[in-house]
Amino acid sequence: MKNLNCIIADDEPIARQILENYIVSIPYLTLVAPCKNAFEVLEKLQEQEVDILFLDINMPKLSGLSLLKTLQKKPNVIITTAYPEYAIEGFELSVTDYLVKPFSLERFMQAVQKVSRNKVSETIVINQQEQTAKSIFIKSDKKILKINFDEIYYAEAYGNYVKIFTDKMILTPQTLSDFLQKLSSNFIRIHKSYLINFNYLKMIDGNQIILQNEAKLPIGKSYKKELLERIDNR
Repeated sequence: MKNLNCIIADDEPIARQILENYIVSIPYLTLVAPCKNAFEVLEKLQEQEVDILFLDINMPKLSGLSLLKTLQKKPNVIITTAYPEYAIEGFELSVTDYLVKPFSLERFMQAVQKVSRNKVSETIVINQQEQTAKSIFIKSDKKILKINFDEIYYAEAYGNYVKIFTDKMILTPQTLSDFLQKLSSNFIRIHKSYLINFNYLKMIDGNQIILQNEAKLPIGKSYKKELLERIDNR
């Protein structure tokens, strides 16, 4: 089963510890970060791809539900709260499940399995789309350009823009995360600032990748495990 990256958002240390223990007990879950408030969550979501957000509702400054309303792109969200009365509003915000504290490991696993089933369905849809999708249209310098996937060596985050490296560099206004969502499964993120076309991977030298066009790119510590798993499964 594919590894799922998780974030905990809860201002109570005991609640965070319980969730950490539950996550550690499930082999295919990886805890990216335990966060004490919504602003830490926002920072982590910008740094790394997250599959599951375990989200408390009652947090200081910005509540869990308020945080959800600000997110344009949401991971799978599992609410973990002592307040059952917000369940309807939570599901209206398309949360995957709603756990009322205290909840058992068995109930926790049921919620996680819903995410796993969603991931399988998404993979089927993506694979079907990839049978026909071989290119992408992007905006650049007041033009709309068509780029074939096999033309792209790698891409780099540049603020609210992405630098796309083919035989030339193309600048397009979007985030790296959004750009990755539009590409085929041949592309993988290797750093918070870089993604590559896996087909053009030539060599890994320590914490650096060398592509067939001789580009040398850093590997982020939190991305290396997924990259090595991809190599092992080829």
